[in-house]
Amino acid sequence: MKCLIAAAGQGTRMREKGEVKPLIELNGVPIIERVIKNLQAGGVDEFYVTTGYRGTKVRSFLDVLAERENISITHVINEDWERPNGLSVLKAKEAITGPFILTMCDHLFDPEIIKSLLAHDHEPGTVSLCVDYNIENPVVDLDDVTRVNCTRAHIENIGKVIRDYNAFDTGIFYCHDVMFEALEKSAGEGDESISGAMNILGSWDKARTFDIEGRLWLDVDDPTAFGKAIVYVDEGRL
Repeated sequence: MKCLIAAAGQGTRMREKGEVKPLIELNGVPIIERVIKNLQAGGVDEFYVTTGYRGTKVRSFLDVLAERENISITHVINEDWERPNGLSVLKAKEAITGPFILTMCDHLFDPEIIKSLLAHDHEPGTVSLCVDYNIENPVVDLDDVTRVNCTRAHIENIGKVIRDYNAFDTGIFYCHDVMFEALEKSAGEGDESISGAMNILGSWDKARTFDIEGRLWLDVDDPTAFGKAIVYVDEGRL
């Protein structure tokens, strides 16, 4: 199974921990390596990584990792890394064919999420977002998390500031090629984010949800989340 990892952003809120966010170490292991290892444990065997800010340094590390662990890693370069994250996905349009997992370089998660996602029978021509229905989840940063208004199958609305929501966006997607179509459509309308594309997919009735069933996930995007990640890594949960 293929996976695209978005790793192009600057990660300014993590600057006190390191200059290059994907390479910041959690107990001696760079965050992006932990993400890749979790994905491998879940069943992914082919990786595509979009890099941008300090991309040469990240790509050099990934080349070493690929050789050391015998992992297939293809580089995708996003020179417009200062723009929204949807562009990091769209840059991979010519590189990836067929279904793929999409996630972020700073999202750690229980590999069982990926195993369950891959075992699911996904409807062709759709994109499934892994959602957390525990909106009281103490791990989640309510000031930053992307919120989702959805049924058990369909996404009605998604965004960081929506008031009516019943789930959180975990940053893990199962994508078909329609994701690229939605990204292009959303960008043409002025929204270059992944959430913008998901709202387009929702309007096309092509956005689906996948319940992570309470499994652990964490967006490591600031020092507070980093501290939580250290605890979970020490406990062997991430």
